[in-house]
Amino acid sequence: MNYFMLADAKKLIQGLDEWIRSRIRMVTWKRWKRVRTRFENLKRSGIKEEQAWMWANTRKGYWRTAHNLILSRASSNERFKRAGYLRLMECYSAN
Repeated sequence: MNYFMLADAKKLIQGLDEWIRSRIRMVTWKRWKRVRTRFENLKRSGIKEEQAWMWANTRKGYWRTAHNLILSRASSNERFKRAGYLRLMECYSAN
């Protein structure tokens, strides 16, 4: 991050950080291959049963689903932090 502190790369790093989060959500959604698995994991994440069933059966693509509000709530940034994922913006602003 010290190299990027020389330039004003705040927007670039913020955009990259958001893209990485979306990519992690997409890969997670892809790992939950079956409808039943998606439904159970969404319910376990605190999504209402009706909405979980609706989104578990979606035909939308992985990338589009990763940007959905339901999946963003199910796998929030706080969960990523607890899982050990670093945010690039925190590293950038710490220096």
